Amino acid sequence: MQQGRTAPASSPVVAGYVAPWKARKGGPSITAVPARELTHLMYAFGTVSTEGLAQLADRCLDAGACDGTAPSAPFGGNFAELAELKRSSPQLRILISLGGWSGSKYFSAAAATSTSRARFAQSVIDAFFRPYPGLFDGVDIDWEFPVSGGRPGNFERPEDRSNFTLLIAELRRRLSEFSALEHGELELTIAVSAVPDKIVNLEAAALARLVDRINLMAYDYHAGSGIAGFNAPLFACAGDPNPDLNVNASVNALIRAGVAPAKVTLGVAFYGRAVADVPPENKGLFQKGTTASTEWGGSDGIDYRDLVARRPVEQGFLRYWSDEAQVPWLYDAERRIWISYDDPLSVARKAMYARARALAGIMIWDLFADDGSLLAALRTGTLPSQKSE
Repeated sequence: MQQGRTAPASSPVVAGYVAPWKARKGGPSITAVPARELTHLMYAFGTVSTEGLAQLADRCLDAGACDGTAPSAPFGGNFAELAELKRSSPQLRILISLGGWSGSKYFSAAAATSTSRARFAQSVIDAFFRPYPGLFDGVDIDWEFPVSGGRPGNFERPEDRSNFTLLIAELRRRLSEFSALEHGELELTIAVSAVPDKIVNLEAAALARLVDRINLMAYDYHAGSGIAGFNAPLFACAGDPNPDLNVNASVNALIRAGVAPAKVTLGVAFYGRAVADVPPENKGLFQKGTTASTEWGGSDGIDYRDLVARRPVEQGFLRYWSDEAQVPWLYDAERRIWISYDDPLSVARKAMYARARALAGIMIWDLFADDGSLLAALRTGTLPSQKSE
């Protein structure tokens, strides 16, 4: 099997996803992304069709092909803005990311047989590289999730574990062939869950030999549970009912599974999650709430820029900091709302952790969620002062 490349230790990766549905009319512009502060940008997402083929998720939004019309030459829609970013920041590598939470339903079918894998791999070339020459520098596969644990209704089978490896091997082969024809290197990355019971559903060591990097989605550790547990704790802390649900445990799990640290890109969340009806014991931490707070983002969470703009401390929240978990939280005892999020301090601590562990770098979900201070904390590596009640 052909091996992927390893990012040089002197050039840490700073890779950010952009969520194109946020760039609809009136939303943020892709051209406003601070590209010079990034090494990679992942456009999320392309999707997988019922036939197991890669395709655009929204032809109008992505490529400007609206109302059945062809996109304007050479690119339209968001792809035109991606091309403009590349012109202004030629060092930037842009990858098309396929799947995501809502677009992974048919990955299992695409990976099921040698024929379906070959068709899928060729469809990636046909959908994203031939029509848009020079735009994309690689592919990011975000299958959520092989074997089990994805969105209800996704196709799942035990064979996904080995079939995922075979799918990535076939995609690597096709990308390498296309790269040779086009005289340019194409990257291949995968995004994987940080939860232990999903990591074991991967042939992690074999996958690491095939890809350039594994983007570890080190967040959403308690999404949907109703527990006031941290969204993305760096370490476990006393009283944590799930001491294996944290960044450090996830990184260690991947390394134990045979993945070299230099192949791991640490995911950082530029958003928070809120839980409703949380009792006041322990300032809400680890208490049982009921559901996601609709007032503060609901099941999708709340972007950091929106959280800051709403000035929660002025609305009755108190800010707390966990020295053990190395993350903050907010709690309003009167309204019984608990919010876990990352701020410049916790983001800087995670960047320091990635450097100390000799990881490939940092991956961000998502760039549009920032108010500028989180990416700045990654860039400067300085630690803002922390203030807690």
